[in-house]
Amino acid sequence: MNIGEKVKNLRNERGMTLKQLSEETGLSTGFLSQFERGITTIAVEHLATIADLFKVKINYFFEDESVNEPIVRGYDQPVIHKLNNIIYKQLSRSPKDKMIAPKLIEIMPHENRELPTTYPHQGEEFIYILEGILTLVIEETTYQLYPGDSAHYFSTINHNWDNQTNNVVKFIVVHHPNDY
Repeated sequence: MNIGEKVKNLRNERGMTLKQLSEETGLSTGFLSQFERGITTIAVEHLATIADLFKVKINYFFEDESVNEPIVRGYDQPVIHKLNNIIYKQLSRSPKDKMIAPKLIEIMPHENRELPTTYPHQGEEFIYILEGILTLVIEETTYQLYPGDSAHYFSTINHNWDNQTNNVVKFIVVHHPNDY
C-alpha cells in the first residue's frame, strides 16, 4: 500500500471527505485526490501535517504492513484514538479486513462521577475487564465489573461504560460488526 492509499484509508476510517481534509491541511482537493491515487507525491511537511491531524506518527506512512503477521506485541499496540480520559489501543494487526477489531481501552480516573449517557449503535459488544472496576450501564441497570468479569450484549440497546473510581480501568472490547 502506498502513502496516498494509507492517507485515504485514514481519512475514510474517520468519515472525512476530501474537502474536509483539504480545509484542515490547506492542500487542494484536486492535489489530495491525485496523491491518494498515487499520481503525485507530497512534501514531508504536508505529510507531517496529515499525520498530526490523524494522530499517527509520520513513520506510519513508511512502515511495511505485514498482513500475514497476525501478532501484535504488547509494546507495539498502536494508540488509535484518545478521547477525554479514554485511550483506545488496537489489538489486531490488520482489523480493516476482519469481521471484528478488538481494542484495549484504558479509562483514566476523572472528576465526573455521574453515570455516563447511554446510547445504542449497530451490532453486538463484548468486554472483558483486566484491571480496575468498570461501571457498565445497560438500559436502566448499572453493573460494577471487576478483573476477570465480562459482559456480552447487543449494542442496539442503550448502554455505556465509565470509570467511577480513582484508579485506571483497563479492559478489552470487541465489536461486531467491525467498527474500526
